[in-house]
Amino acid sequence: MERKHYGAIDGLRMIAAFGIVMMHVRANSTNVNAVSGFVYDTMIPSFTNFVFLFMVISAFGMCCGYYEKILNNTISMTEFYKKRFLKVLPFFAVLVLLDVVLDHSLASLYEGFADMTLMFGLLPDCGNITVIGVGWFLGLTFVFYLIFPFFCVMIETKRRAWIAFFVSILYNYIGSVYFNISRTNILYSGCFFIAGGLIYLYREQIAKISVYYMAIVSVAMIVMYYVMDENVYVCMLMSGALLMYALLRNGGLLDNRITGFFSGISMEIYLSHMVIFRVLEKIGVTAALGNGWLQYIVTVILVLVGASVFAVVMKNIIKRLSNKLITEAK
Repeated sequence: MERKHYGAIDGLRMIAAFGIVMMHVRANSTNVNAVSGFVYDTMIPSFTNFVFLFMVISAFGMCCGYYEKILNNTISMTEFYKKRFLKVLPFFAVLVLLDVVLDHSLASLYEGFADMTLMFGLLPDCGNITVIGVGWFLGLTFVFYLIFPFFCVMIETKRRAWIAFFVSILYNYIGSVYFNISRTNILYSGCFFIAGGLIYLYREQIAKISVYYMAIVSVAMIVMYYVMDENVYVCMLMSGALLMYALLRNGGLLDNRITGFFSGISMEIYLSHMVIFRVLEKIGVTAALGNGWLQYIVTVILVLVGASVFAVVMKNIIKRLSNKLITEAK
């Protein structure tokens, strides 16, 4: 069966990546102190929760590509895990090596080793790793990749999927109030991945919903998200509503060449943007235009441009090296 492409999801990935960049630039721009208001003080910091949208989208995308193959045993586990490693490790490894060289401390070597295995999401709190600190999300996502065959079995039927979903919500609550875990832990964030799986299971029913109705629901969820002080469960509903809207939307602002381009490098932008920010900071660009909105906006644009260029160049270099190694191996 041909895999259907939901183009509007590209727009969600781009928005999420850009939002996280905006949040990190704000959090690390110590010189920008003449800006205030709802947008700067509340909205932009809340963009950190776009990682949850990434989780929902990631689970849905993985199900589109591998759910049937896993359950029908039409893909080998070796092939499945090989693709996962090759998809994320080369680019991430370059960033890790750069960070370790710049830091050149014993701690960075330890953390770099953990990063390079892609298994650091299994550590008690991978959020404490400072070598490519934003990489905690990659660590968490790779844990999801590791358990994906089990995930497919867990949501093989809708009844079983709903049971798993409610259990995961309980784990999220109990984990936060008793076990002191956060979004870097798969048991805390599991409900977002299962939400993406549920949307996949109901994709045919969702296709019958009016796109305008889903747009209204999405806007309502966004408003509720801020009214209820960024509640994690409202965030899950909002992320799910946005994904369902994207499934119904063709063309427009979410589905075009621009969103397709940035969606294709969204993970690379996410992983590299703080490296670019630190470079700009060291050469004084982040403080050249004062301490107001102009400086913040220019910094965000430069970080996005720098991360995008770095992502495209490195992906091309990695692709050429990989093709050369494959050719020589033959």
